[in-house]
Parts: sequence; C-alpha cells; structure tokens
Amino acid sequence: MFTDSVELTVSSGKGGAGCVAFRREKFVLNGGPNGGDGGKGGDIWFKCDNNTHTLSHFQRKMHIKADNGRPGEGSNMTGKSGAKKIIIVPPGTQIVDQETGEVLLDMLEDGQEAKFLEGGKGGLGNTHFKSPTNQRPTYAQPGQKGETRSIKLELKLIADVGLVGFPNVGKSTLISTVSNARPEIANYEFTTLTPKLGQVNIGDYESFVMADIPGIIGGAHEGKGLGIQFLRHIERTKTLLFMIDLASYRDLKEQIDVLKDEVASFSEKLGTSKYAIALTRVDIIAPDDVDELVGGFIKMMGLEKSTHSEFDFDQNLPYYIQDTVDETLGFDREKPYFILPISSAINKNIEGLKYALFNLVQSDRKE
Repeated sequence: MFTDSVELTVSSGKGGAGCVAFRREKFVLNGGPNGGDGGKGGDIWFKCDNNTHTLSHFQRKMHIKADNGRPGEGSNMTGKSGAKKIIIVPPGTQIVDQETGEVLLDMLEDGQEAKFLEGGKGGLGNTHFKSPTNQRPTYAQPGQKGETRSIKLELKLIADVGLVGFPNVGKSTLISTVSNARPEIANYEFTTLTPKLGQVNIGDYESFVMADIPGIIGGAHEGKGLGIQFLRHIERTKTLLFMIDLASYRDLKEQIDVLKDEVASFSEKLGTSKYAIALTRVDIIAPDDVDELVGGFIKMMGLEKSTHSEFDFDQNLPYYIQDTVDETLGFDREKPYFILPISSAINKNIEGLKYALFNLVQSDRKE
C-alpha cells in the first residue's frame, strides 16, 4: 500500500523522579542524604533512510513515545536514561505541525538525522537539598514531563522533472521507455494509482530523476479525480513536462489550458515553474495531419516552428524550441522550453526529448 500522508502524535520521555534516601551503614552514625537523581527521558529523533519508500508502516501507529527515565536510587545512584526513539522516514518527508501547518523538519538526504523533541530532565535526589540548616531533607524533585506534539508526515517525492497530463495520455509509457521505472501500463484511465520515480541516464555519468503522477482532470484542485492528492509530489520539481494527447477527443488547447490552470490553482509556485510540452501518440496520426495539428498548436501558443536544433529531433516533424539565451537570464518561463511531438511506442523523438529535458534540468541546477 502506498501512503503519502499520515497524522501522528509523538511524545518524548518523562524524566525519572529523584530519590529520597539516607546512608545507613554499620558504624556510620546519622548518615546523611544520598538519594540519586532521576534519569533523563528519551528524545524523539527523525532519520532519513533510502530503504524506506512510503509511510505505510505508520498506519497503525497513532502515538509514538520515547522511553521514560528511571527513578534515582540510594547511594547517589542516578537512574537510567530513557532510550531515544528514532523514527525512520523516506527521503522527501516533511514533518508538519497539525495546528499551524508550519513545516518543522524537511528530511531530504539519506542518513540525515534531526532531534525533534527533547526528553524531560530527571529530578534531583534529596542529596542536593542538604544544608547546615536542613541536614535531613525528606523531599526530592519529580522528573520533568516530556514534550508532546501532533504532527503530520507528508511525503513529497524529489524529482527534477514532473510529468503532468490527463489520464491515459502516455506518461507511464514514457517513463518506462526513458528510465528504469516499470509502472503498470494498460489501456484504461487511471491505470497509475500511485506516483512513480525513474532515473533517466544521459551517457555514463549524468542523469536526472523523473516523476510520474496519476492523471489530472478538470477540477482536480477541488478534489476531483486522483491527481489532487498526488500533485504535492511534483511541488519540489523545478521543471514540468506537460503531456498532450494528439489523438484525444479533447481539443489540444483545452488540454494545455486545463492542465496549467489545475497546477497553478494547486500551487502558485508550481504555476511559475519552467515547463515543456510533449505531444504524444504521433505514431497513430496520419502523416498529412501531423503538420497541421502540431503546427497549429505551436501557432496557437503564439510561437513559430523551429527549423534547426542542437538535439536529435526528427526533422520531418514540426517542433518548437527556445533559442539559447544569456545563461544569467535562463529560459523564458512564460513560454515552453520546447514543444515536441513524440511517440514512446516507436521511440520517435525520445532521445532528443531526454537531452532537451536534461538541458533544462542543468539550467535549474546552475540557478
């Protein structure tokens, strides 16, 4: 089961109580106080682990507690401290305060550790309260209470490129073609029920990560369809690839307008991300119709067809790609970086797509 959001209550351990005790030994008259201190309560820590991929192991854990400290003992012996509780989460997990919505921790890298709640201090034993005027103190401190917080864990996948499109537009086919991801592929809508990550290799030493989320429909930001609950998984991406189906009954302009509106309605930050457009399923369109469809779409976007490219695009198909601009300015976010007709089924323009996306990812990394 894939779980990307859970609500929990976490509590650090309570400190152990101090001890009230007096020295009692043969030949020692009127031994003084020797009650030991209580042990410290256990802390709550979070740790990021690459071997964990979902939050499903928290489904039955509503309240996670660290151990309490043990009480102090006679002979000035301090009680044992409570063991710290380490909560294991996958990379990309945010720890959010349930009441305020504030992001308290952001766990991104494998091995990252962070203390979240401090355990309570142990109480002082009665040996600390002896004085010339109080040589027989009969009281000790109770241990301090631990901290308790109500939190929400939210998993947001970490990717360089996020795929956005209507259901059954070919996102899963594309990510399985260009990366090591192997999602289920079938000829019905909402085949993809959970987000998928895939690593796209560029040569021997370069790569980027692509995220595929379930299809989005109109009204997704209001809770319709599956897409809304998974849009958070592309919030971390700086580049979006909108996938538009050339063979769909939906008009091409309608598809891009709805998708861009849904993304912007969900997140203002996502709405200003760099983006590119892939026009899918060119293999089932008659050759005479491709130029009209693709060329008309490029013109509708207020752009002009390109005639040359540094990437290995099929020169028989119309396309658009932004001219290289000054590196300090980056690419124009108001326009798509490219508009490219592709077919994952017959690998049409797929290699060119990979390198063009990598070029856009590199510009983000420089920024």
